[in-house]
Amino acid sequence: MAENKQYITQVQDNGRVMISEDVIATIALQSLTDIEGFVGLSSKPGADIAEMLGKKNWGKGLKVSIGEADELSIECNTLISYGASVVNVAKAIQEAIIGALNSMTGVTAVTVNVNVCGIVRQ
Repeated sequence: MAENKQYITQVQDNGRVMISEDVIATIALQSLTDIEGFVGLSSKPGADIAEMLGKKNWGKGLKVSIGEADELSIECNTLISYGASVVNVAKAIQEAIIGALNSMTGVTAVTVNVNVCGIVRQ
């Protein structure tokens, strides 16, 4: 396992299960694909350069933070379709991420912050 990655640890009867922040990010991202009004994630300038320097997911629009007591926080920088209700789409994003993570990992996110970074005409 890489030293710079964060993991959520679940103790089981026969050992433990460690879930990487990359797995959490993938589940969160995939949960957004069917949300009406969600266009995509907003990336920061320089995201490609940061990844080459070893800073995974920096600026890619989704940030996963795992606290000391396996507290999970997610920050999602989104683009919303023009004409869609920003509040309703943001709430649907939160619910989708929380639901997918809970059903696939048994972990509940403490916070899911949705930052609407832009409106896109389609």
